[in-house]
Amino acid sequence: MIRKFILLFVLFLVASCGSKRVVIQTSKSGKSRPHSNVVVKKSNGNTTSVNNTSEGNSSKTEILEATTRVKVTTEIVLAYISQYKNIAKNNMKQFGIPSSICLGQGILESGAGTGPLSSLANNHFGIKCHQDWTGASVKYDDDSAQECFRKYNQGSESYNDHALFLKGRKWYEPLFKLDKDDYKSWAKGLKAAGYATDPKYPEKLIAIIERYHLDQYDAEVLGNDYVVKSVETKSNFKEYQVSQGDTLFSISKKFNLSIDDLKKKNNISDNALSIGQSLIVE
Repeated sequence: MIRKFILLFVLFLVASCGSKRVVIQTSKSGKSRPHSNVVVKKSNGNTTSVNNTSEGNSSKTEILEATTRVKVTTEIVLAYISQYKNIAKNNMKQFGIPSSICLGQGILESGAGTGPLSSLANNHFGIKCHQDWTGASVKYDDDSAQECFRKYNQGSESYNDHALFLKGRKWYEPLFKLDKDDYKSWAKGLKAAGYATDPKYPEKLIAIIERYHLDQYDAEVLGNDYVVKSVETKSNFKEYQVSQGDTLFSISKKFNLSIDDLKKKNNISDNALSIGQSLIVE
């Protein structure tokens, strides 16, 4: 009888030790941990962990940011445009935000739907929680460690919330006085109003709009004729794609820059690089 009791006690201890669960949050270093658990806050205030593990390459890390750090194909971008263009056009009719700006920001901020926030939270515009948000959220390293970002059930909700976000804040009011087909002024106005910290944000947004002719959807909403414009393949800034073995030092030497200048141009705070990452070098 005593022997049986001891055996049951040992089995209970083993089961208890095996039930512990470790939740890993993304680190502050700028390197992400895509093969870990991400803490998700539900609208009822409870928290749970969402497993983001894929088989193989478990040691691989990436720098998870927008299109400058996410490698996508033209086919992915075109499929993204096809999926969200009607929502962008409807938002232009309802809220007065150009379809081209809406789609261009979606592509830039979410990496055409392939970025971490769009994958984990259907957040296509990098909108943080702020004090007025009562919905679900995810924790993600951005300007600070483990910042609160809004989480949606589907991408269309993110598009609608983006429109409400711009329309409901007074510092974006000057944008709505601009012509609805003046995407260049809108892009510059977004940066001036503080939407993004990237100094090249307007240029990147305009380049995406012109490359994929997103202003055609503005013309459709406004009932204007649209003439496809020829777009120069060379932009007013030069980018270099990081290859295996590259370091900030080797890249700075290649383009006759100091490491500090290279970091400043790309808003980099540490020395971490990832293969496929695009860096502004001119």
